[in-house]
Formats: sequence, C-alpha cells, structure tokens
Amino acid sequence: MAKDWNADFVARVKGLKSMNEQQQLIVLLFEKRNRSKDEEKELELLLRAERAKERAKSAELAAVKLLGCRKDAERKARNHRLIQLGLLVDMAGLESRSRGEILGCLQSQSAIQDDKWAEWKRRGDALLAEKNAEHG
Repeated sequence: MAKDWNADFVARVKGLKSMNEQQQLIVLLFEKRNRSKDEEKELELLLRAERAKERAKSAELAAVKLLGCRKDAERKARNHRLIQLGLLVDMAGLESRSRGEILGCLQSQSAIQDDKWAEWKRRGDALLAEKNAEHG
C-alpha cells in the first residue's frame, strides 16, 4: 500500500507546474534505479514527511468542515427561533405595527410581575393549541 502511495505521490508531483526542492529530491531518488542504503533512507524519510503533511491537511479540512457544520446548525436553529417569534407576532395580529412599536410594547411588558406572565402563558398556550388544531 505504501508503495502504491509513493508511486501515486511521485506521479502527482511530476504533474505540478513547479516542484519545491524536497519534491524534486523525492522524484530524483524515486526514479533512481540503484539507490544506496543512505539514499533509500532519505527517500523513505522524505516520503513519510509528505504522507504526514497530507494527513495533517486532511485532518485540518475535516476540522474546518466540522466547525462549518456546527456553525450552520447554530445559524439554522437561530433562524428557526426567529421565524417562530415572527409567527407569534402575526398570530397576535401585530404584523401591521412597526418594529419600534412592537419592541417598545415588549420592552414595557418585561417588568411585569410573574403572576401576569403566567396568565398570559395560559392564554397564549390556549391560542397556540387552537391554531394547531385548525392546521393539524
């Protein structure tokens, strides 16, 4: 398997427009028919380094992809939450009000006592259940 990777790597490197010094040495040593033991060790070391670079690059790409997926999930969850809140504004018949009016109204209600919030929750839950029954 390593020999296949080595041959594939050398073929890829030879296809590059420009090779760095390390890649040039790998190609030179790889194509040499009668390598000495020292040259064999050098080639193996250089190829191991290249494999390690590729594995590191692959791991980095996987990490970037993972972070991207996590950010996508967070963004989708936030968007879903905002849409749900927007639907509540529509259900309450406030869609014709300005953003400033709605925000001012909500902000003025934030200091209300907890018993009033419990009453509003009961009324809101009943309305939501009614809407769900109509559409369900």
